[in-house]
Amino acid sequence: MLIKNKIMKLFIMSILLITLLAGCSSGGASNTTSQDSNSNEGNTTEEVNTDELLYVNYRDIRDLNPHLYSGELFAQNLLFEGLVMITDEGIQPWLAKDWDISEDGLTYTFHIRQGVTFSDGYQFDAHAVEANIQAIYDNYDRHGWLESIRLLDGFGAIDEYTFEMKLKEPYYPLLTELAVTRPFRFLSPNSFIDGTTKDGVEGLIGTGKYVLTENHIDEYAIFDVNSSYWGEKPEINRITAKVIPDNQIRTLALEKGEIDIIFGTNMIDAETYLRFSEMEGFGASLSDPLATRMLIVNSTDEILSDVNVRQAVNAAVNREEISDGIFYGLEAPADRMLASTVPYCDVDLEGYVYSLDKANGLLDESGWKMNETTGVREKDGMSLEVEMHYNADSVTEKTIAEYLQGEMTGIGLRLNIIGEEEQAYRDRMKAGDFAITFNMSWGTPYDPHSFLGGMRMPAVYGDYAAQQGLVEVDKLHDTILKAFTSTDEIQRQAYYDYILTYLHEEAIYVPLTFERNRAIYKDKVKNVTFNPSQFEVPLERMYIK
Repeated sequence: MLIKNKIMKLFIMSILLITLLAGCSSGGASNTTSQDSNSNEGNTTEEVNTDELLYVNYRDIRDLNPHLYSGELFAQNLLFEGLVMITDEGIQPWLAKDWDISEDGLTYTFHIRQGVTFSDGYQFDAHAVEANIQAIYDNYDRHGWLESIRLLDGFGAIDEYTFEMKLKEPYYPLLTELAVTRPFRFLSPNSFIDGTTKDGVEGLIGTGKYVLTENHIDEYAIFDVNSSYWGEKPEINRITAKVIPDNQIRTLALEKGEIDIIFGTNMIDAETYLRFSEMEGFGASLSDPLATRMLIVNSTDEILSDVNVRQAVNAAVNREEISDGIFYGLEAPADRMLASTVPYCDVDLEGYVYSLDKANGLLDESGWKMNETTGVREKDGMSLEVEMHYNADSVTEKTIAEYLQGEMTGIGLRLNIIGEEEQAYRDRMKAGDFAITFNMSWGTPYDPHSFLGGMRMPAVYGDYAAQQGLVEVDKLHDTILKAFTSTDEIQRQAYYDYILTYLHEEAIYVPLTFERNRAIYKDKVKNVTFNPSQFEVPLERMYIK
């Protein structure tokens, strides 16, 4: 109880001391638990029918070129579409009405939907698809971490409405990578600069349900319905996306009716979610678990290169206390890197269990002796002292870091926590310049393949650098690729069994909780759900009543 009270105190202090400037805009899992706090019955507030939704984001929409990675995903998803779409029922046709896959898995033939135009009137056909794929491929060095790019052997328009892609090896996640928000979304060739997009674009013209009509940098952006949209138009004609960096100011704006909805894990802390779920005039929705919140441990660090130390850190983390005390039970404890419900991840592993006895025993075994005066273990004249970096703009990371700093004293480990501005923090992670830092799996539909695939390439995130001290790192990365290219389901599962078991035993990752997306909103906003892709916000499915 004392531990829980300590966590609660840290969490409240964090909210009072710093503001929340979270990471990516996020979407959520396919299913949702909706807590509409009240209906119109007994509500004396007069309802106003409107076709405008007042959305909020913590920063500007930035560069929305769909072939790059710097723009806000919720905005790119409004403007641009792909050949296929990920739905609750799996991969479905979108700008391609159907497709064929050769028996050897090397050739994909897409039959393009007819009658579609970009919002500038340019015809969408196989030639437009070819121009876009070529523009993406022109920037190979930027996209080379994607196996679908690396394995691409050829592509082109067969005729006006038939497009073909050829691969060097089979790659089962290809359709998923074509479906997610970037980089395989389509831009009008009229927007290209010198026939490509890698050096920027002259317009943000897509085939999507909305068009960007205004953008006032760091203030707000306006998206209006695409009048020439080829499919069913959304009910909300205008989405105004306001920029409010501060968490408390965003929350107050929702209470005062200045915005209609706040959406995303990094936009809403657990305490705020629970408060709005009980407030009259508001609704709250919670997604299924969508990703793993974790720490990543650098195996090249002098101290953390010892697997016993890494396993001791894992054993010293009380995930139940973090779940209850910081997330109020909204995020369940995670005892493994990827949940067993993730495709190919139902692997027989002994989940990490909180045990200070086990942690201390592992450190004793590795020769780390407790200095009773300092309370810090020592070995060969070195103190058991490790730095942990966190994003200072995240209330959640700061709170967890402060909690873990206190808990690690129980095993004689001095954890020095360092908060940094978000960009500096991410740059440090990509450069591998850390001992311990925060990490997330990529969530649905990217797990396991995109999360694991990113481990094979330097400077994607911190995974590649953190794994370089592992004895079997080359075999690990080779096996990841074999899993992607195998056409035998039994053999593919065997590859995943090795990958997940090896990483679990080596304790490179310290899972904390299974993250769930959330939204709070005025109760006039209806059909607030979550997409299978956690980085998309299904604004186009919402309506006002």
